Amino acid sequence: MRALPLLLLAACAQPAPALHPDDRERIDTVALDELARGRHVGFVVGVLKDGARSVRGYGRLSAERPDPPDGETVFEIGSITKAFTGLLLARLSLESRVALDDPVRRHLPEGWKVPSREGREITLAHLAAHVSGLPRLPSNLVFRDPANPYAHYTESDLAAFLAPHVLRRGPGDRYEYSNLGAGLLGLALARAAGATYEDLVLSRIADPLGLPDTRIALSPDQVRRLAPPHAAPGKPASNWDLPTLAGAGALRSTANDLLRFLAVNLEGGPLREALGLSHEERFSAGPNGPRIGLGWHLTPLLSNGKTMVWHNGGTGGYRSFAGFVKETRTAVVVLTNTAADVDGLAVALIELLNR
Repeated sequence: MRALPLLLLAACAQPAPALHPDDRERIDTVALDELARGRHVGFVVGVLKDGARSVRGYGRLSAERPDPPDGETVFEIGSITKAFTGLLLARLSLESRVALDDPVRRHLPEGWKVPSREGREITLAHLAAHVSGLPRLPSNLVFRDPANPYAHYTESDLAAFLAPHVLRRGPGDRYEYSNLGAGLLGLALARAAGATYEDLVLSRIADPLGLPDTRIALSPDQVRRLAPPHAAPGKPASNWDLPTLAGAGALRSTANDLLRFLAVNLEGGPLREALGLSHEERFSAGPNGPRIGLGWHLTPLLSNGKTMVWHNGGTGGYRSFAGFVKETRTAVVVLTNTAADVDGLAVALIELLNR
C-alpha cells in the first residue's frame, strides 16, 4: 500500500481563548512525530490549558478518505466509558438511590447469585475501583464473532458465570483490572435507576453537561461522522457492541465532547460534588502500584509530581486517552481510529503542558 500523506487539520475556531502559539507549536511537533512513525491512520488531539482550548486532527480517516479527523469525528472510546460509570455511581449515591458500600447483589435481578469470600461481599465501590476479586473477563465469554467479541454475551450468560464462581481473593484485597466488574457495575446502576445504561448516561451526565455526541446508539449523522476502525494502517476492522457489559466500554464520543467533560472535571460546574467524589482515592496498591478512584486512575506526573487523573481505552479498531491535572488546569484527549495505543503520546503532551 502506498504511504499515507501527512495531513494537518487547522485548529477549529472556538469561543475559548486560543492556546499560546509556543504551546501549539510544541504540541504539533510531538503529534507529527508520532504520526510519522506510521502506527496510526489518523488521530485527534484535544488540549486544555488555563481555559484555553485547542482541537486538531492529524493524518486521515482512511485510505479512501484523505480528510483528517476533527473535533466532531466520532470514535469508540472503549474503557474511558469506565470514568462515566464511576461518575454515575457517584451521582446515584448522592441521590440516595444506591450507597457506595451496597452489595452489588442488592441491585441485580432476583435470583442472581454473586460470589463472596470469607463473609465479605462485593460492593459497588469495589467494582468501580477494580478490587472486587473478579477476573478481567468472565470465563464463559465465547467469541462467537471475533470481529465483535462482546456482542453476543447476554445477561443470562453473566448470571451463569457469577453463580458458581469462586473468588481468588477477598473483595477489597487487591487491584485487578476487570472489564467484567465495570460491566457488572453498569448493569447494577441501570437497574437501580430503572433505566438502560445508555439512558442513565444521557440523563445524568451527557445531557446536563452538553455532550451531544457521547452515546452508544448513534444517529444517522453520527454514523456519518464515525471514523472507520482499523486494526493497523491499511487493515480495516469492525465496530464493537457491548450490550451486557456496556459500563466497561460501550460509549462512543468525540474530542469536543471529551474536552467538555474534562473541563467540567477541572472546573466543577453542575456536577461538582459527584465529580469530586469520583476523583477521591479509593484504593492504593502501594508506592509503585496504581491508585484508583471511582473509575479513574490516579498517577503522579514525572515533571512536577502533581496527580494526573486519567483513563485510556481500546476496542477492535480504536484507542483513546483522556487525562487531566487539577492543580495546573491542564487536560489532554487523544482519539485514534487505529488499534495502536496513544498512551505515550498523551502522557508526553500532558508532561509538556506541565513544564
